[in-house]
Amino acid sequence: MDSPDPLGPSSSSGIAKLSFQVNQRLQVFLDRLSPHITPRWVALVISVLLYIIRVWLVRGFYIVSYGLGIYNLNLLLGFLTPQFDPDSEGPVLPTKAEEFKPFVRRLPEFKFWYSSMKSILVGFLMTFFSVFDVPVFWPILLLYWFILFFVTMKRQIMHMIKHKYIPFSFGKKRYTGSGRGKSDGKDSQ
Repeated sequence: MDSPDPLGPSSSSGIAKLSFQVNQRLQVFLDRLSPHITPRWVALVISVLLYIIRVWLVRGFYIVSYGLGIYNLNLLLGFLTPQFDPDSEGPVLPTKAEEFKPFVRRLPEFKFWYSSMKSILVGFLMTFFSVFDVPVFWPILLLYWFILFFVTMKRQIMHMIKHKYIPFSFGKKRYTGSGRGKSDGKDSQ
């Protein structure tokens, strides 16, 4: 026999309906925000600065900050890594030297931004609860994070050099849709 709902017979459907409406409004907001790259990244930088100021003022929550750093480093690696790794795909057929191969990220830019923003907001909220303020000697965590960052970035840069890809679009040729091989004049040869 099912146990009765303590909030009433229509409370679970009301909560589901409210949850659906909130998720729908959030998705509409994110869809409208998607094309505005610069304002999104400015908002993320401001959020990070507010988080740093909060941690500095309360002089604690270094474990939370370390966890945020590791999580965002993982997101950065997904952003810089191609969707299909040439090392693990096996042998490929020879191709022309002029073949166009677009760089497809493992983690798209919007998802990278959105996940980073969520993590910073969750970390900021965690700084208001003393249960997350675990005493720790923070310089060791900071040193370990920098070592981890530099070793990981060195490996990623070596992978980029080995497979000759650049995960950023600035400095690359831009082609117009009208003719093959015509550039818009923004590149230097």
